[in-house]
Amino acid sequence: MYPEHAPQRAVEVHQPTPIPPPVAHSAPVVPVQPGTVPTVASIVLPDGRVVTGYAIEHPQPTPVVAKPPVSRAAVNVALGGVGFLAVCGGLLLLTSFIAALTAFITQLIILAAVIFGGWIAVQVLSGSGHKGGTTVNIRRAVFKRNHFQG
Repeated sequence: MYPEHAPQRAVEVHQPTPIPPPVAHSAPVVPVQPGTVPTVASIVLPDGRVVTGYAIEHPQPTPVVAKPPVSRAAVNVALGGVGFLAVCGGLLLLTSFIAALTAFITQLIILAAVIFGGWIAVQVLSGSGHKGGTTVNIRRAVFKRNHFQG
């Protein structure tokens, strides 16, 4: 597979180095005292038994920071601003509604004019059919009235 004249490489074999097991030292266990020694309380119950134990300090809730009072003038200004915006918005909607209604009525009038004008144009320009007036043949009327003999 490899050519005969290729140089040969030396192969190095690495052996793993065993890790020594940890040495267990037998150190004596020394109890550690807390920073402060809690006080022991004893209570005598009504039946004469004595209960002894450590007093537990209850955590104190964080004090609530009082909010500064809001001035009445600031409340009135804020409510006035909200009312002013509501009135402006209502007037804008009313103006838009009136403009839309005017445009709608204008379009209805234009539509009626186009339909009526088209009907009139059809009546005027049509050459056939009943024209709506009385047609008189003058020659016959004259002959009938004068009783010409012919």
